[in-house]
Order: sequence, then C-alpha cells, then structure tokens
Amino acid sequence: MQTTTDKGIEDILFDQGKIPQDKLSVVKMEAINTGKPVEDILLEYKFVSIEDIAAAKGALLNIPFIDLTGKAINPEVLQKIPEPVARRYTLIPFEYNKETSSLSVAMSDPLDLQVVEFIEKKSGSQIKPYISTVDNINSAIAEQYSKSLSADISAAVAEASVGTVEAKSELKDLNKAEEIIKEAPVAKIVSTLLEYAMKAGASDIHIEALDDRTRVRYRIDGILQERLVLPKKVHESVVARIKILSNLKIDEKRIPQDGRFSFKLEDDVVDLRISTLPTVHGEKVVMRLLPKAAAAPTLSDLGLRGTALRVFEEAITRPNGIILITGPTGSGKTTTLFAALSKINSSKVNIVTLEDPVEYQIPGVNQVQINPTAGLTFASGLRSFLRQDPNIIMVGEVRDSETAGLAIQAALTGHLVFSTLHTNSSAGALPRLLDMGAETFLLASSMTAVAAQRVVRRICPDCKTEYDPPEPLVEDIKAVLGTLHHVGAKVLSKEEEKDFTSVEKAKKFKLFKGKGCDKCGDSGYKGRIAVFEVLPVTDKIGKLILERQPSSVIEKTAIENGMITMKQDGYLKAVEGITTIEEVLRAAQD
Repeated sequence: MQTTTDKGIEDILFDQGKIPQDKLSVVKMEAINTGKPVEDILLEYKFVSIEDIAAAKGALLNIPFIDLTGKAINPEVLQKIPEPVARRYTLIPFEYNKETSSLSVAMSDPLDLQVVEFIEKKSGSQIKPYISTVDNINSAIAEQYSKSLSADISAAVAEASVGTVEAKSELKDLNKAEEIIKEAPVAKIVSTLLEYAMKAGASDIHIEALDDRTRVRYRIDGILQERLVLPKKVHESVVARIKILSNLKIDEKRIPQDGRFSFKLEDDVVDLRISTLPTVHGEKVVMRLLPKAAAAPTLSDLGLRGTALRVFEEAITRPNGIILITGPTGSGKTTTLFAALSKINSSKVNIVTLEDPVEYQIPGVNQVQINPTAGLTFASGLRSFLRQDPNIIMVGEVRDSETAGLAIQAALTGHLVFSTLHTNSSAGALPRLLDMGAETFLLASSMTAVAAQRVVRRICPDCKTEYDPPEPLVEDIKAVLGTLHHVGAKVLSKEEEKDFTSVEKAKKFKLFKGKGCDKCGDSGYKGRIAVFEVLPVTDKIGKLILERQPSSVIEKTAIENGMITMKQDGYLKAVEGITTIEEVLRAAQD
C-alpha cells in the first residue's frame, strides 16, 4: 500500500477525484518515458488547472491552499510587509491574529525557510504560511498594493489611528462633531472610496459594520464585490462624515435615514443617494451613484434588436396606449424608460414624469419626484398630471389599483403612458394588472406592449477567449434556439435569421468567456447589456385578457406569434460572443 510520503502530486489529485485512473496512468508513464516533471505533464495535457496542482502540493506538504481571488485584505495587514518585499518574494499577507501575533501569508514557495525567517523579522510576527499560485499572488499584489484604493486608505487609516478614539468620544458633543469629522484622514477615506467607485464604474457602495471590522463592497456590473476592509475603529467617523455631507442627523442612529449629495472628480459629477440602516454591529450605509452627465443610451445600445426592437419602436411612436417595462429591482427598467423617452422627446410633445427618485435628468422633460410625506404619491401625481395637458406620461411604478386605474384611463383618453411593474415575465404583467382590479375590457383596449428584461454582464474584450462547449450544453443551446428556427423569417429579422442559420450550419458551437485581466479586475466581464422579450398586445392577446387566461397561455400564444423569450435572446447573445451562457442562466433562467 502506498504511504503519504510515497505519493506524488498526481496521486493526491487522484485521491481528490480531480483525475481518473486512466489519466493517472498516462501521467506516470509519460513521466517515466520523458523525465518531464509531473506538474508540466498535467498542465500540458490540461488534465487539471494550476490551482488544482497548488492545492495538491499543499495537501502533500500539509500546508493549506488559499485562493486570493476577490479577497479583500485589511490595509493594516498589508502594512506588515512592504510591497517591494511582497513582489520580490512572490508573497502577500492576508490576515493577522492579534491574540497570537501570527501573520497568515500566501506564498508561491512556502518551503523557502530563509524567506519565512526574513519576513518574520520584517513583520515582527509569527508567520503562518499558505500556498497559492504565482499568478494568483501577483494579481492580489497588483490589486491590493498598487491600486490607489488600498494605498490611500492605508495612509489615511494610519494617520487617523491616533485620534480615532478621541474623535469617537468627542462625537457626543454635537457642537464639535462637524469639525472632528472634517479631519483630513476621515475625509480622505470617504473621498477615496468615492473616487474608486467612479473609476471602477460602480453603481453602489456598501459600507457595512461587522463584528470585528468594516467591509466595503462595490456593485460593479451588477455584482457585489468586496474590495476593502477597514478597521472597526474608524467606522463611526466614516459614517458621520457621510451623514454630514448628506445633511443627515449624525446623532440619530436608531432609525434609517435618507439623503443625497454631489461629488466631483475632475470633470465628472455624480449625485449620490444615501441610505443608512441601523444594524446590530453599527450603521450600514449604501450610496447609489447617479451620474449627472449620463447621455441617453439608444435602445440598440441596451440590447434591443431585431423583431423586439421593431415592436418596441412601433409601440413608443403610437399616440396613445400603455407600455410597461417589467423585471426585478436592478434589472435596468429605468434606463430603458430613459432611452425610450429620449428617443421620442421633442419640442412638439409635452412629457411629464413621476419618479421615485429622479435618477436620470432628461433635457426638456418635466420630471417630478414623489413625496409621500407631503401627499405627492404616484396616484395623486398622476391625477394632477392629467390637468397639465400632457402628451406622454411616465409613472415610475404601478404599485396599487388606484395608480393602475388612472394609468388605464389616461391611455384611453389619448395619452401615451409608460410605467414599470415587478413581474418575472412580460406575460405575467397582464394577469397582475387584473389582480389589481383593472377591468378586462379596459386593459385589453389600452395595453400596447410589455417588455421584460434582465441585465447580464458583457465578456471583457481584452481577455475574451473561444472554447468548445461540452456536448450537453450544445444540445441545450440547440433545444432553446431550435424553436426560433421553426418560425422562420416571418418573425426573425434578417440579422437574427443570419445569426441563427450560421450557428446551425456550423453544427459545432463555439462559445466565449473572459480569462480575467487587469482591465476587468480578473472577473472576465466588463460592462453590461440587457436581454429582452417584448410582447405586443395583439388582438389575439387582447382576447386572452378578456377571457382572464393565465400568463402561461398568454406567453405560449405570444411565442407562437413570434415573440423571442429572454432566454432565447440571451442564448443568441452568448453564441455571438457578447455574454456567457452562465450569465444568461443566472439572470434569465425560467
């Protein structure tokens, strides 16, 4: 029987189920015949990844493996080992235990005892070595040390460390609070967090108090990413600084508060919508970034095309009717409305909008933000709008039966009405409105179109690579897109028909993914695009509404009439190399 000491990396990988018996035999035989290192053979044949090899090596040496991808490292920990030392020896500290004075360090060669001894003296800590890959460590060094986020925050934290305890105690004196929070270190921390968000293209910043630290997460391309850990001792000062900028009460920590302020970076200005929430470990702050100078995207830029684009453009150019955009929170509904209104905006029409909040400002459009405390709700505002001689009305969301009824009445009296609804599909919007109390005959007469959407991430163009998908995935793609083939050119545009037929002719699909690079933060994705399904309310659909048919029947009829579903739209975009199948399934799975 083979003992642990007799085992090689290939045996560990076999024990872990990473390679089967036949591949294990191939590797052993190749090593004997050629004398090549086992690691090189494994990588050459692409039997396992370099991460698998590092983990197996760690298991062999009884040293834990660490994957640093997406791991936020406390700036105080990074200060233990200077960047030049980290780069020279390909290592990075990622965790510090104050109780045992032990520093966890990821190393490419944890058996180099001279290096371990050197960094023990350099850091004044007991080193706990971990094994990781060279690429993984170098990426972490580039992200954690080189980016201004960690470097600037580290300096500010170091500067603030001495006075933070005093600041927290002095905050009880509200007359001195503002002066304390305006101190350079705390102001620098907040400013750096905002600068990084703008440069990274983040839509939200989450500042969250945990038991022993404060973590900062950014929503980039729709996905939350932890990018920074702050010492818990600066949390109250950072939150108070944001509250002062937002004109919120800094002494009120028991209830949620909302505010806003603007931030300028060179020529770019963003409006920030601030929300605070008391949690068991301290107040959480979420900052939503709303670019002031955002230019209106076109409908094509958003991802609408072919039949869906034609149906939607026909709907928005009609003089009356209701157009609904549906989807969950964060699916880009407001952006689509913004693009649609910008397309039809002119001096010849009076457009009024009622929003919560006003996220995009459109020149020439009368935009109103609701204020429930003052009695200005979607329903009351819509009632007032009808006395403003509007041609086009946009209501941020249909939330209740009163708003739904008023929207239908406005459409029937010659107005074009835009709004949003939280449903999972376009067909689901119609029964939802009936559930709200809308009359079937009025709904069938007033509805023009319903568009459902989700947002998926684009593949990063700088690290985009082609690969052969496994056979089950190929069959799934053919099954999903096969229905499009059968309806033919009657419903597909020439562009879509060409896309699909070229895929059919190829027989063997080629898909794409991002490997991960510096420009996309090693995520493989950069930017976003929406996947759509646009349901035109035809006479057939109107009849189903009158019969109060369920959404499944409405959707089936719409597909028979040529509607392309969100999943089909997403698969077409994946086949073309715009996004990945994984993204489509994450966002638009049935």
